[in-house]
Amino acid sequence: MPILYSIDLLLVAACAWLAVGLAGLVAPRNMHLVAKVLFPVGAAIGLAAGLEALFFLGEAPETAVLVIGLPTLPFHLRLDSLTAVFVVLLGFASFGISIYAAGYFRQGEGASPGLLCLEYHFFLASMLMVLLADDAYAFMVAWEGMALSSFFLVTTDHRHEAIRRAGYLYLLIAHVGAIAILLSFGVMTGGAGDYTFAGMRAQELPPFWASAAFLLALVGFGAKAGLVPVHVWLPEAHPAAPSPVSAMMSGVMLKTAIYGLLRVSFDLVGTPLWWWGVVAMAIGLVTALFGVLYSTVQSDMKRLLAYSSIENIGLLAVGIGLALIFHAYRMETLAALAMTAVLYHCLAHAGFKSLLFLCTGSVLHATKERSLGKLGGLIHHMPWVAWLALLGVVASAGLPPLSGFVSEWLLLQAFLFSPGLPHSWLNMVVPVAAAVVALVAALAGFAMVKFHGIIFLGQMREPNLIHAHDAGPWERAGLVWLAFLTVLLGVLPSTVIGLIDAATQQLLGTGLAGKVAEHGWAMLAPISPDRASYMPLVFLATIAAAVLLGRWLVRRFYHGRLRRSDAWDCGYFFQGPRAQDTAEGFSQPIRRIFEPMFRMERHFPTVRDEQPYYSVKVEDHFWHWLYLPVARLVEWFSGLIVRVQGGRIAVYLLYSFLTLILLLLVARP
Repeated sequence: MPILYSIDLLLVAACAWLAVGLAGLVAPRNMHLVAKVLFPVGAAIGLAAGLEALFFLGEAPETAVLVIGLPTLPFHLRLDSLTAVFVVLLGFASFGISIYAAGYFRQGEGASPGLLCLEYHFFLASMLMVLLADDAYAFMVAWEGMALSSFFLVTTDHRHEAIRRAGYLYLLIAHVGAIAILLSFGVMTGGAGDYTFAGMRAQELPPFWASAAFLLALVGFGAKAGLVPVHVWLPEAHPAAPSPVSAMMSGVMLKTAIYGLLRVSFDLVGTPLWWWGVVAMAIGLVTALFGVLYSTVQSDMKRLLAYSSIENIGLLAVGIGLALIFHAYRMETLAALAMTAVLYHCLAHAGFKSLLFLCTGSVLHATKERSLGKLGGLIHHMPWVAWLALLGVVASAGLPPLSGFVSEWLLLQAFLFSPGLPHSWLNMVVPVAAAVVALVAALAGFAMVKFHGIIFLGQMREPNLIHAHDAGPWERAGLVWLAFLTVLLGVLPSTVIGLIDAATQQLLGTGLAGKVAEHGWAMLAPISPDRASYMPLVFLATIAAAVLLGRWLVRRFYHGRLRRSDAWDCGYFFQGPRAQDTAEGFSQPIRRIFEPMFRMERHFPTVRDEQPYYSVKVEDHFWHWLYLPVARLVEWFSGLIVRVQGGRIAVYLLYSFLTLILLLLVARP
């Protein structure tokens, strides 16, 4: 009886996802079949793939060859520990999102249910194949499949022009990135004609060509991940897509770009140069600061989360840059610390950001609103969503004892332990970068307080919010699963690091598992307890004890007596919902302090206005500095081509005659 290896089982999972998608076309209008049967089956496939990859971690790499595609270009596939970490991320996150999607999608919301099912599961299968690909051909085919399927998912409700425009922008940037990735692979082949990753590893590229391959990969994968300045598609596509698709794109798809960047930088291109890390860290810092600032001033809840995703991708780029610097200088312990922070944050962000996007989906279905200015007080009607969203908010803000804190704490530890760099200039720059990371973390907390407070707390800003309803059973199950992952990653960091350490050792030759295991599963001490340590369960127990003690003291000394009165209102009698701080008012200090970072259009009320109002519109500088000039240049060039193509045969004959004369002059001896 033939033995089924882990890579074979993952290929079966990819085929099973495709089969589930095709099954949706059997009855394309049957929402009950798609939502209550096929999506749960797809969720089960994701969970099985994640568990298989989890058990594989630390094992020897497995390879396979699929004789499909072109006759002389088979697909080479490989499963190693780095791939396994991201398959775990894909499988576990897709399980929760697919369960949620079983209760989310409704009949008549854009594409037919069967077509939506095909696009969704093709998206999952293509992401899995991206992770398994072991040659440039298989990688690019899967990468394009991922881009096209996600484009159709973004434009699910294609009846609206804004959604179609967002989808086309996403597809344009995705293909610009794909061209850069293809060129990077071409450089790494070194002219040998071997398109497999094994052949690329065997090449000894000169520093110039190795640097060119790295920079092309940074541009290509950065376009998919949302690094500045190729980030503009992300704040447009995420709000346009259905919430489960937004969760899948932010939580999982962006990490495939991080996977690709790690694969090229540490596995394929050879020994890195120190300045590669400086470039990646600088772009990451700009991206993180840009994303978090723009997230604080948003009044659309999905755009706020989209910019927050840009911030987190920036932090991942900072971690990759720091790991490249340490690795180039053979400071492998610190490189392992930075790499562990990157991998941990990939897992953490997949959990809490997917959770938050799904919570916005429940709010959107319950209220038909996504503007923060028209929400408020929903915790009274949506307690499940409100409390589960609070877990995602705390993790996204980087607060203990949840997952976001662990990964950001590890990243800061990598910065704090780095004064011994042999380059004096780096020793001056790295502390500044650490300060920027701390600022980003503080602003992220501000953005998350705004997100949760304005949506769920206070009074309802619109009368129709009284009809809001909580998430259904399928939606709750998906939210609870993602919340469980967020808590688990927060309270068991030593165990998680022991699992993902195999990928760190594969990329760097060393890891943190041995050092972390010395202090037991309850304490996290990446270097030594004397330098820095963290005990999440003790922290959690302290918080719980403080809450219980405070509740007991209140009951003990006040004997359960209650006295209700109006809050102090500065002498102003009106205390309705319009007296609450708005999304624009909440973020006004940030707009004032960082005003040069924003392009703002304000409307002030005048005496002539029948209904006076104040509004502020914040736009991205990069649209006006980079993309609009490029668009105008393309439009001018297109107009020139149109004028050249006059449509007259005499003009075309003249072009041919002039071309012939030119060739004769050039070819003359």
